[in-house]
Amino acid sequence: MSRRAENGAPARPGISTTGRRAGTFCLLLIVALAAQATRVQIFRADSLDHNKANQRLTIQRYDQPRGNILVAGEPVTGSTPTGGRYDYERTYTDGPRWAAVTGYSSQTYGNTQLEGIYDDLLSGTDERLSGWAVWDAVARRQNPGGDVYTTLDPDAQQAALRGLGGQQGAVAAIEPATGRILALASTPSYDPGSFAGTSAADREAWTKLRADTDQPMLNRALRQIYPPGSTFKVVTAAAALAKGVVRDIDAPTDAPYPYVMPGTTTELVNDTRACDHPGLSLDEAMVNSCNSVLGYLGVQVGLDGMAATAAGFGFNDATLDTPVRAARSNFDTHMNASQVALSSIGQYDTAATPLVMAMVAAGIANNGAVMRPQLVDRLTRSDGTVVRMMHPALYKQAVTASVADKVRQLMVDVVEEGTGRNARIDGATVGGKTGTAQHGAGKSDTPYAWFVSWARPAGSAAVPPVAVAVVVADSGATDVTGGAVAAPIARAVMEAVLHHG
Repeated sequence: MSRRAENGAPARPGISTTGRRAGTFCLLLIVALAAQATRVQIFRADSLDHNKANQRLTIQRYDQPRGNILVAGEPVTGSTPTGGRYDYERTYTDGPRWAAVTGYSSQTYGNTQLEGIYDDLLSGTDERLSGWAVWDAVARRQNPGGDVYTTLDPDAQQAALRGLGGQQGAVAAIEPATGRILALASTPSYDPGSFAGTSAADREAWTKLRADTDQPMLNRALRQIYPPGSTFKVVTAAAALAKGVVRDIDAPTDAPYPYVMPGTTTELVNDTRACDHPGLSLDEAMVNSCNSVLGYLGVQVGLDGMAATAAGFGFNDATLDTPVRAARSNFDTHMNASQVALSSIGQYDTAATPLVMAMVAAGIANNGAVMRPQLVDRLTRSDGTVVRMMHPALYKQAVTASVADKVRQLMVDVVEEGTGRNARIDGATVGGKTGTAQHGAGKSDTPYAWFVSWARPAGSAAVPPVAVAVVVADSGATDVTGGAVAAPIARAVMEAVLHHG
């Protein structure tokens, strides 16, 4: 007999507890699946896109010719078909000449420097390259790679590399009024095209470069700091004038001789007997590079004053971009008086990149105004239309124009009468400062040879068009001084700019 309700009507079949549980479980699975899909596709999209195991973006990056990096309007990079997994491979025109600027773009080892910073633009994935980003996304259309125009002067760059030759060292040259970087060289260099692909030869080239004790892949102009030695005396002279410790560069100072550093029994010795007199003027002390006078003046300025002046030129800035990030140049902010004396002549823990020492020379040349260093002029689409134009920007007003004028005279006298004679250029006014920095255990290693300078046509009152810093870390020369080793390199770079400027 059929089951009926109490009123006699047939009973409706009920939903069992098991059925309700199954339905609820399926609903939860759908919700969980939707949540996971949302998490993966939206919240984790970026991290998955850039996961090293995800080859999709790498394949996309190399499925068309890469945009170029240009110097003086001419490309120094290119792309070539491979016929392999990745359609195109990066190539370099005279790769070692420009490696310190371009960095590398490798299908195996990634991207560095300008190749890395502007990878989206060069590979065509930058949204700024699109006329209509939404449509391009829907249509999965990839734009042609954009181009990066640098500020480099090819003649200055060639002069820097020719001057450095087989020596271990670096050159940074800047246009003082704008901060535009005219040369950025590091030796020994390397060919970034030698490991741009995925072959066994590429891997072998990479391994060999990484194992090289001369570190050819180290960008010594931007990423290596060195004790600046006596080139730092330019900063100390500027600080002494800015703080009123010295008012007249030709008047006798209060500097004693011998000078015993405060709190010690240690004399700050000089390298020439011309310095072994009390009361030398600041000009005499700079011309002869007198440690005792500049160390004494640094102590009179004081730690805070010295640190502030150094910071005005770029020291202690851990975020200095060109846009490639430079290593932090150091001037300690916690020292006793004797350490201040040593730091004021570029010793103790004072250390700088060639870039920052070029900024020192450029700031003095530009009436005390230090411009932000600028390696890139503009970014464009493949058709040449500008995506972004870079403009000169003030970094810091390190010292007043009056102080800068006096320091320029000091630097001219160093070249005309002192240790910087090898930087003289016919038909030009040149200011400079030599430096020979001892280092290593017991200061027994080959000294670093430095020279910082600026130059302008003789008789001109305009801001000098070029300022240069040169460091040679391992020259192999017998006479290892800044004047003998580094000054001729700086002269060649300045001549290259002046003669076609």
